[in-house]
Amino acid sequence: MKRLLLTLAVWLLAHGAALAHKPSDSYLSVQAGEDRSTLTIRWDIALRDLDYVLQLDRDGNGELTWGEVRSREADIQRLASGRLSFVANGQPCPWSDAAPLQLDRHSDGTYAVLGFAAQCGPLAQGLTLRYSLLFDVDPTHRGLVQWRAPGEEQPQPLVFAVDSAEQPLSLEAPSAWETLRQYVWEGVWHIWIGFDHILFLLALLLPAVLRRQDGRWQPVDSLRAALVDVVKVVTAFTLAHSITLSLAALGLVSLPSRLVESVIAASVVVAALANLRGGRASRRRWLMAFIFGLIHGFGFASVLADLGLPQNALVLALVGFNVGVELGQLAIVAVFLPLAFALRRTGFYRVGVLQVGSLLIALVALWWFVERAFDL
Repeated sequence: MKRLLLTLAVWLLAHGAALAHKPSDSYLSVQAGEDRSTLTIRWDIALRDLDYVLQLDRDGNGELTWGEVRSREADIQRLASGRLSFVANGQPCPWSDAAPLQLDRHSDGTYAVLGFAAQCGPLAQGLTLRYSLLFDVDPTHRGLVQWRAPGEEQPQPLVFAVDSAEQPLSLEAPSAWETLRQYVWEGVWHIWIGFDHILFLLALLLPAVLRRQDGRWQPVDSLRAALVDVVKVVTAFTLAHSITLSLAALGLVSLPSRLVESVIAASVVVAALANLRGGRASRRRWLMAFIFGLIHGFGFASVLADLGLPQNALVLALVGFNVGVELGQLAIVAVFLPLAFALRRTGFYRVGVLQVGSLLIALVALWWFVERAFDL
């Protein structure tokens, strides 16, 4: 058991910093011209991703200057144009003008802004986008695309991943079912790769198969007792983040991204430390889930904003994303609860998983908090 715990500790501490940041995304805006054959493209790529692939930081001081980025403009343009292509009517669309490189600030750092134009044949005969920017080095990387078809005022959001690197660009708005399906899947995907949300939920669920008696953790007698505790926590968390996710997505409430991400990290620390103390806070975890769930909802809203909300299907997209988050959350619970219940009588669970695990979760989340709060 000691070897297993040591391995887990090393893995968490080694990967904690990497998991603190949001997943790697790039942002593409593609607009068709009135002539129905010209495409105008704006592509925002994170400098940290370009530095990883092209080693832009020449002096190795950990900071990228405009001079270091600009001196590699040709390499950046070459990388980008080689990982993005459009095909119309079976024929590739050649690139035409390329705008000068610019920089733009996003909530998670500075991005290089590339501008391209492509000349295609008649779009009415079909247009396909192939995207593969970082798939060879980061399978979780995604391209978030806003596609504006000829004559359409509202852009269509699309997500390109390893398993969906080639997609047709529809000249008509997607159906309600297709919009719902897309946002449900995005909600599921986000909770599964949102390590801070997962650790917060796990920290709250770890004591669910135990009860505090005479200052010590004892196993619960029945699965029903554990299930009731889990339902309280999950329901409180769901209700809370649904409220703020909706308010933020509808533009009614807004909080600074840095504040939200820092408090989310702090919530993980508090939830994990409550397991070590085993006091009143640990017994009322549903209340903790609700209070901090309000902040987690703002975190979900920022992801939804990155995806882009179709204004003509705003409610549908919002409901779909929220349903997806709940489905992803229930899948985690479905795996956790039977396993924890089976192990609840063992010292491995009470000491190794609950106490040592909570301590490791607190340490990792504390590092996330420092990174986010002080922008390290």
